[in-house]
Amino acid sequence: MLDLLIKNGQCYIDGALKDTDVSVNNGKIQKIGKISEKAKETIDAKGLIVLPGCIDTQTHFREPGSTDTEDLHSGSRAAVAGGITAVFEMPNTNPPTSNKVEFKKKLDLAKNRMYCNYAFYFGATADNSDQLADLKKLEGCCGIKLFAGSSTGNLLVAKEKDIEKVFQNSSKVVAVHSEDEEILNKNKKLIKKGDVHSHPVWRSEECAISSTRRIVRIAELYKKKAHILHVTTKQEVDFLAQHKGNITFEITPQHLTIYAPDCYDKLGTYAQMNPPIRDKSHYDRLWYGVKNNLNDTIGSDHAPHLKVNKDKDYPNSPSGMPGVQTLIPVMLNHVNDKRLSLSQLINFVCENPIKIFGIKNKGYIKEDYDADFTIVDMNKKITIKNDNIESKCGWSPFNGFELKGSPVYTIVNGNIKFNNGRIIGEPEGLPLIFS
Repeated sequence: MLDLLIKNGQCYIDGALKDTDVSVNNGKIQKIGKISEKAKETIDAKGLIVLPGCIDTQTHFREPGSTDTEDLHSGSRAAVAGGITAVFEMPNTNPPTSNKVEFKKKLDLAKNRMYCNYAFYFGATADNSDQLADLKKLEGCCGIKLFAGSSTGNLLVAKEKDIEKVFQNSSKVVAVHSEDEEILNKNKKLIKKGDVHSHPVWRSEECAISSTRRIVRIAELYKKKAHILHVTTKQEVDFLAQHKGNITFEITPQHLTIYAPDCYDKLGTYAQMNPPIRDKSHYDRLWYGVKNNLNDTIGSDHAPHLKVNKDKDYPNSPSGMPGVQTLIPVMLNHVNDKRLSLSQLINFVCENPIKIFGIKNKGYIKEDYDADFTIVDMNKKITIKNDNIESKCGWSPFNGFELKGSPVYTIVNGNIKFNNGRIIGEPEGLPLIFS
């Protein structure tokens, strides 16, 4: 008796959609083909597309420290409700995840509390570079997170000599929040109190490209891998396109869906994030990057804050917005609008994360691989509503957006965790394994 049988779906295999069945036993893909065996659970996927489990490589679940806003449990519920089977979670918590004791605590907090699979970043500081050399075998560690410019939390490595030390000692991919702290401080005089439109003026494009040039120079000097997170400027797209290889980069769905000044007119401080949403010329160049496969991943940068804090006057309002639940629906809508192909999306959220970070047994529908699936209905129309957001923050920048294309099943380690609008079963997510 099989554990699970997915029948009659179009499965994304070897870069193409194939009409085939998939059987699952003990959390693994057992067979792909015509299957007549009986199963404990059967999904009739007729009219649906069966994708490998989608991975969100940038989330902030706020635990420990700000569990009123989010925690590992609630964040993972939002993930599976959005078709995400695994997340990389960030270290800018309180206390930060910047030593092995805190890292172990986070793994313990995740156990039997997360619906999706998970891995955690190890936070770089100005004085923990000696610990960064020894992370290769650390269970559940996806990489090292470096804040070159200050954002939420107090993790910051601003001085060039300290950034060099991080790269020199890194034993994993270094994922970088790339803003130049010196320019941020110099530009503070440009902040207009009560006017969030000044956010991208303060956190200027120069601030972003200056930092990214430095990061790439240092990474190339030490022959280390750097992954530039949430790239927002046309200058960075053009610059990073010339530095492929050990340098990879991410774009967020937010920066591909809304732009300034409209977003600040409509959303006010709810559109405030770091680095900021910029004008349409940057938005257009980010799309140029996506269409030409210049970027490597699309991550949500899920960074929730409670409305009571977002409602504060700028700049006292915190930066960040939720996104793990909306990443896949928003991007499927862009696929339906012919902005990118389905296979490009699979590259960004399944295959490239595997290649960049060395995740084992994920990202593809292959026999003996882990049975993680995101099953989507490309014709399903949904309206994003704040009321349906699983995150504790209870809002989305896409509230009211009508989208076409939506996840209908999320399957993690062979277990159905989301079925047509309902989260089901227990939180049984496991740490990702890295090669």
